[in-house]
Amino acid sequence: MTGPIDRMPAMPAMPAVLVGKAAAGGAPMPGGGASGGYRFDETQIDGIIQQWEDLLADLEADERDAESLAKVKAPGREFASGDFVSRANPSGKAFLEQSDRMRKYVQQYLDALKNAKKATATTEENAEADIRATGAGQA
Repeated sequence: MTGPIDRMPAMPAMPAVLVGKAAAGGAPMPGGGASGGYRFDETQIDGIIQQWEDLLADLEADERDAESLAKVKAPGREFASGDFVSRANPSGKAFLEQSDRMRKYVQQYLDALKNAKKATATTEENAEADIRATGAGQA
């Protein structure tokens, strides 16, 4: 029997994320949008971030389980125990590698969501400051 086959040795590229007015207005995706991306309304973003944070917590728990599976020891010295370990450890290691890649991808996506939210807030704060400055100059 052969070992586990890693069918996704690398994670896909991170898609662009837009939040707020840029998303609603159909602004072009950063980088030309060739790889696609996601657009979210400002009212949705906090819930979406929470879902991705929950997924990250689940993946971290999976990683802990995978570490245990990758380090399993034979309960005895007979053939069946050795046979089990020879199959369980490679599967655990493959699961651990895949979980690590997925956790990193989710963390990167969470960072992109938070950065998009922050950029939207900064843009809106700057626009409000410009409006206040314009209004103060007319008084």
